[in-house]
Amino acid sequence: MGPRLADIARHAGVSEATVSRVLNDKPGVGSDTRKAVLTALDVLGYERPARLRQRSAGLVGMVIPELENPVFPMFAQAAEGALAQRGYTPVLCTQTPGGITEDEYVELLLERNVSGILFVSGRHADTSASYERYDTLVSRRLPIVLVNGFTEAIPAAFISCDDREAGRLAVNHLVALGHTRIGFTSGPDRYVPVRRKLDGYHAALEAHGLSGRDLVELSLFGVEGGHAAATRLIERGVTAMVCGSDMMALGAIRAARQRGLRVPEEFSVVGYDDSQLIAFTDPPLTTRR
Repeated sequence: MGPRLADIARHAGVSEATVSRVLNDKPGVGSDTRKAVLTALDVLGYERPARLRQRSAGLVGMVIPELENPVFPMFAQAAEGALAQRGYTPVLCTQTPGGITEDEYVELLLERNVSGILFVSGRHADTSASYERYDTLVSRRLPIVLVNGFTEAIPAAFISCDDREAGRLAVNHLVALGHTRIGFTSGPDRYVPVRRKLDGYHAALEAHGLSGRDLVELSLFGVEGGHAAATRLIERGVTAMVCGSDMMALGAIRAARQRGLRVPEEFSVVGYDDSQLIAFTDPPLTTRR
């Protein structure tokens, strides 16, 4: 079924005649009006006529760890929108346990002559991994961007937040609430962002005359990891937790409630990411964006 001119015209705020001119690629329509009509076409779920489809400026690979944590689809969506505005076609490469590895994805992308590759929380953020794979790409003059886990060892563009500051902010918030036994959990310590959050956590505790030496439980990223870590930390008497992801924070809240603790009245939790699902938690989760 073809697009209904009346629906598109109503959505774009123009006449049906104008819509017809745009769809038939006729002259005499301003660029803003043409864009409004094409956007209406996209929003209403109609396929653009072949003559109006933009030729791709090239393919750009996006390698991300997973889709279960909502923050990674958020990264992908933001990057995809920015690429689309510039005419590039994104190729999403999602890793799963036992599936295609980052290096295998890179080989596939290179075979397709991609114009660049975006790595989100890739092997560059893993201190146990070799950085030679990125040096090879840089030496080929392939533009790459690495998100999370900045290191000076790779001569490429990085986008990373200040993980130390994130750890410090979380502790300061919990201390301001009156907590002195503050636990920490995140993923494995071979990851750069984990180490830096942990550094910020310890530095902030020391600044307040507190110690968290026996209050760190590193686990697997995800709800189950947060649940397991919180269960162990609650047994050690913590009344609050700094978590390395929102998913881990949700697991920590579940563990606290299973122990009969009211959140946040008796047990406080701070997440990390500010992922979209946080708006729907009860109570709303304090998190770091």
